[in-house]
Amino acid sequence: MPNHTVKVYPSENTPAKEDQLAWKISEVAADPVAVSDAVTDMVINRIIDNASVAIASVNRHPVASARAQAIAHPRANGAAIFGMPNEQRFHAEWAAWANGTAVRELDFHDTFLAADYSHPGDNIPPILAVAQQMNKSGAELLRGLATGYEIQIDLVKGICLHEHKIDHIAHLGPSAAAGIGTMLGLDTDTIYQSVQQALHTTVSTRQSRKGEISSWKAFAPSHAGKLAIEAVDRCMRGEGAPSPIYEGEDSVIAWILDGPDANYTVPLPGPGEAKAAILESYTKEHSAEYQSQALIDLAFRVREKISDWDDVESIKLYTSHHTHYVIGTGAKDPQKMDPTASRETLDHSIMYILAVALQDGEWHHVRSYAPERAQRADTVKLWHSISTEEEAEWTQRYHDPDPQLRAFGGRLEMTLKSGEKIVDELAVANAHPAGARPFARENYIGKFKTLTDGIISEAESNRFLDLVQNLPDLNASGVNEINVQVDAIEVDNSTPDTKGIF
Repeated sequence: MPNHTVKVYPSENTPAKEDQLAWKISEVAADPVAVSDAVTDMVINRIIDNASVAIASVNRHPVASARAQAIAHPRANGAAIFGMPNEQRFHAEWAAWANGTAVRELDFHDTFLAADYSHPGDNIPPILAVAQQMNKSGAELLRGLATGYEIQIDLVKGICLHEHKIDHIAHLGPSAAAGIGTMLGLDTDTIYQSVQQALHTTVSTRQSRKGEISSWKAFAPSHAGKLAIEAVDRCMRGEGAPSPIYEGEDSVIAWILDGPDANYTVPLPGPGEAKAAILESYTKEHSAEYQSQALIDLAFRVREKISDWDDVESIKLYTSHHTHYVIGTGAKDPQKMDPTASRETLDHSIMYILAVALQDGEWHHVRSYAPERAQRADTVKLWHSISTEEEAEWTQRYHDPDPQLRAFGGRLEMTLKSGEKIVDELAVANAHPAGARPFARENYIGKFKTLTDGIISEAESNRFLDLVQNLPDLNASGVNEINVQVDAIEVDNSTPDTKGIF
């Protein structure tokens, strides 16, 4: 896979369009390379994964709010919204907004971590919504999703956003635009303009994931997907974009990322090279920040060595820079130790997550975050005894260029009041491709059935699963049925209201 050097140029030395990163991304998107069987299978897995977490969150407040906004924008022959009947259709950008929020709300779908981090499954809602509105086939949708995953993952490998406190949706806007371009069969120049517009409009700060984390964490990716759809629409009508968006003198890199002396390296497939990056990504078995996945599994193992939690004096987690500074005590966020903190904050506190996983031996997307669970006195005591520390080895493993060696775990050192120490470590989650129990199709289906149990009928579950597993052979009518329907009386905000502007 060729590597591309990306840096800032003064205006008088602006590189030719063909030498710009956005153009190279667009060339990849326009390349009609076939999708492999392995990628096809994984795309199907991730559509199932997205649907499972979306339906599990169908009546959570941010999801209901996004749906209420979306259903104010009906459109004949538009796109479907999770939970709503298939015969009701809505404008694609608004369906993407509602569905993207539902997918993201529980922090329970797929992930990729490298120089930056991402949830590449966030590409699915906008690309699928456009496929439904534009009457695309399953094969065309598949090609678009393979591109979306490829571009986001390649950008995450090469360009770090969080170092500059920029939210990771700045890589999602370009990837979703590129994926839509692939699916619609757009020419390279139109995709190029779309990618640039999508990046320009999706740059925001990481305050959405800092301090008291609000529901915007769920809205942020759906906002990027919605903006990407709008960017592609404008460029299909002949509009242009700020250019060059990466290399320009006043570009994103020049003023928001590393600045005039920046030098990034982004890998992208060459002509005719398969788009297979999705195979490097991984989903979550537990509803929590990805860096906690292996540590939850580790906690389940360590807890078997403790008979009385009152015997614990302190717990130290040695882990990577990212885990320590983003979800650990290195973040210096008092909210991460607050029993009254929001669910969004608690799922970004490895101290809270370890305390509950150690005590309960399970992790549940609802019970583990319940206020009565977070405020339990013995849990708070254990939680406040936990701290984190960066260890160079774990930071190096976190960034290992070999995906088979890359690790997101840590070493847990528990000190008992007797002075005895219990030490154990785990590098990757059990569900990771290199883990003890890698997720396969049956696991994705099991996750779907668990999370949708009691919410949808068995007939609807079987209909959706049978349909999606036939993705490459679906015609446009079949693609339009890729949605999970919930009994209307069970869905909050499923009818128009007057609470907002729309």
